[in-house]
Amino acid sequence: MNPAAPKLQPAVYGGLMIGVLSALPIINIGNCCCLWVIGGGVLATYLMQQNHPYPVGAADGALAGLMAGLIGGVVGTLLSIPIDMMMGPFQKQFMEGVLSRSQEMPEETRRMLENLNSGAAGAAMIGFKLVFSVCIGAIFGMLGGLLGVALFKKKDVPPPPGTVDILPPA
Repeated sequence: MNPAAPKLQPAVYGGLMIGVLSALPIINIGNCCCLWVIGGGVLATYLMQQNHPYPVGAADGALAGLMAGLIGGVVGTLLSIPIDMMMGPFQKQFMEGVLSRSQEMPEETRRMLENLNSGAAGAAMIGFKLVFSVCIGAIFGMLGGLLGVALFKKKDVPPPPGTVDILPPA
């Protein structure tokens, strides 16, 4: 890894992209295949490459993507709390309509949906969402970082000074 390639600022920008797009209603549908998480990893690697004169290595890109995924998981969870609170009455009304129209629903399923609708599981759901988002964000953010290295790696740039060329000159 190249310590001269700063990773924190690009990772924060990539993580903010992941978190904001993952928390917004309707737009978060793009995350069904981890699109925003991978995109945040790619963005972090792109920004890191733009601020570095030499090609960024795969390890640097993977680390920047991993950090962006971790930050994005935390930001997305924190932003989703007020959004979920605003959307709560609409969701409750929708669930009540579903429960009233489905007479053939098994009693266990009905009770489970009523418990989810009551809001009693709110803190547990936030904790689960945080852990899940951070884990998935780390994995797919890292993959996005590697993809970013493949897409945006600078070509025809001399290697950094002090590196040893293994192959003899032709």
